[in-house]
Amino acid sequence: MYDQDTAAAFLRLVTIMDELREKCPWDKKQTIQTLRHLSIEETYELADAISESNWQGIREELGDLLLHIVFYAKIGTEQKEFTLPDVIHAVCDKLIRRHPHIYGDVQVSNEEEVKQNWEKLKLQEGKKSVLGGVPRSLPSMVKAIRLQEKSKQVGFEWENAEQVWHKVEEEMGELKQAVSTGKPDQIEEELGDVFFSLVNYARFLQVDAENALERTNKKFMSRFLRMESLAMSENKNLQEMSLEEMDQLWERIKQLDQQEK
Repeated sequence: MYDQDTAAAFLRLVTIMDELREKCPWDKKQTIQTLRHLSIEETYELADAISESNWQGIREELGDLLLHIVFYAKIGTEQKEFTLPDVIHAVCDKLIRRHPHIYGDVQVSNEEEVKQNWEKLKLQEGKKSVLGGVPRSLPSMVKAIRLQEKSKQVGFEWENAEQVWHKVEEEMGELKQAVSTGKPDQIEEELGDVFFSLVNYARFLQVDAENALERTNKKFMSRFLRMESLAMSENKNLQEMSLEEMDQLWERIKQLDQQEK
């Protein structure tokens, strides 16, 4: 359980925010609009730290996000829209309301039933669609995952991974046909369908598609940087090398990676 130290630490942050808002020229100028892109940046920095299991980084980025929450609440209070206690009590009330299996008499047997109840309660609260809570500005791959997770809660879901893979193959066939037409708009649409079906397949494999792609991004960056270094060590310049020569360097680096595993 949390103790008085936790409460004192939180109040310390609130007090500092009050002082900065009153005395610091930069903090005094900020609005919810100017903070928005900074909050997004902090969220991605937290995501990076989580991907790397960097606990020191996670702690630091959580602090930055907490500061932003307190900052928004401070501005909300100044605008007479809401206060920090309003924010905290609202989320507490929502958690209690959406966990009737803990704070009520509803019975659940597994995680999936909890998720289904959650979506039903959101609709009862006024949401017009189970997809209504998916932010429009989410990155496309994350949005695809969330859309599929939410539609699953009402039973709109394949039964097994084999069915999903058949869908992937079907979409790839449609993409191939679209490529043969040479129509950019049709190609883009079908390629999007391939991506969406692959994200769905990843879910059935219990793989986070976003994390999987980010691992590949990092692997590519690491190997490419090492390829650049290897070329320099041999007094070569990538811009002056043929694709075949670069591919030979790439294969050497891949072999080194495999030996290190």
